[in-house]
Amino acid sequence: MKKILTIIILSLFWSNNIFAETIVKLPKDTASGFKIVTKSLTGKYYKDYGMQIVNEKDGHPVRSGKKSIRFEVRDGDCGQDEQGGWSDCKGDRERHELSANQKGDTMSKGEYWFSWSLYFPEDHQNLWPLSNNYGQFHQKDGPPVFMFKELLSGYSVIRTIGDVDYHEKRLIHKDDMKGKWHDILINVKWSKKDDGFFKLWVNDKLKYDYKGPTKTEKYVYAKFGIYSTGITRYINYENIDVIEKCFEEKGYTTDENTALYILQRKEIQHKMSIQIYNKCKSFYKPVKIPTRVVYFDEVRKSKKKKKVGVFE
Repeated sequence: MKKILTIIILSLFWSNNIFAETIVKLPKDTASGFKIVTKSLTGKYYKDYGMQIVNEKDGHPVRSGKKSIRFEVRDGDCGQDEQGGWSDCKGDRERHELSANQKGDTMSKGEYWFSWSLYFPEDHQNLWPLSNNYGQFHQKDGPPVFMFKELLSGYSVIRTIGDVDYHEKRLIHKDDMKGKWHDILINVKWSKKDDGFFKLWVNDKLKYDYKGPTKTEKYVYAKFGIYSTGITRYINYENIDVIEKCFEEKGYTTDENTALYILQRKEIQHKMSIQIYNKCKSFYKPVKIPTRVVYFDEVRKSKKKKKVGVFE
């Protein structure tokens, strides 16, 4: 009995230590309104360079105050969560994100205001068909409902409420993204019913105005940073010239041949991309995905509009 009790105590101690390692304290200069912000990945999987609080005096861009939050994802930056139940490496993903998914930060209903400012460096590259997400509203025990993704045309909001709802809206044109700060302001009512809404302003201009359900599960929470999905899409596209040779030698299905045609337009379904990669990777030249960097500042959450936005 004592042995079992000792094992339980050690397990709880280990779990608490792992959780403590994931907690990030953000200066009020950069963020407010969140009780506990944690790293999406743990231990060795979350690199020191993945998320840093940086200073204007060191040459980093800052929207207001003296500090901002710098995220970086390099080729191969995939890992798993603290329980080991999710693996980005197996899921064709890479990331360095922060998450507000603990008790006190999740939202079940009601109206909220959010803001953040983001800055893409001058050397930023659009890596589509690699899908780079710079912020999302996720659900506990469910899929995301709003994602902020860089599509081929620029920084966009993607709405996915349930199995049939999908909508894209460009917020910032690709030619206007780099080398400047962009201020995002959101007013949302979380609801499974038609009384929900999601309004979004970019640099004080209303860019998105949706009315209807804003979730399908009980709780919603915010995440921000860099989340790359579809690593194989990028690798497949960079090796598109040898996929036909692979198909000639190994054969192909009608769906695979259709996917190759779609890939030429930089579009391909995720599962099919993994399937083609696994079939043809022995034909490929090595591909290193470029490093991704973004800065966040003024990341704020409140039920009152006056408590979000840029604090001068």
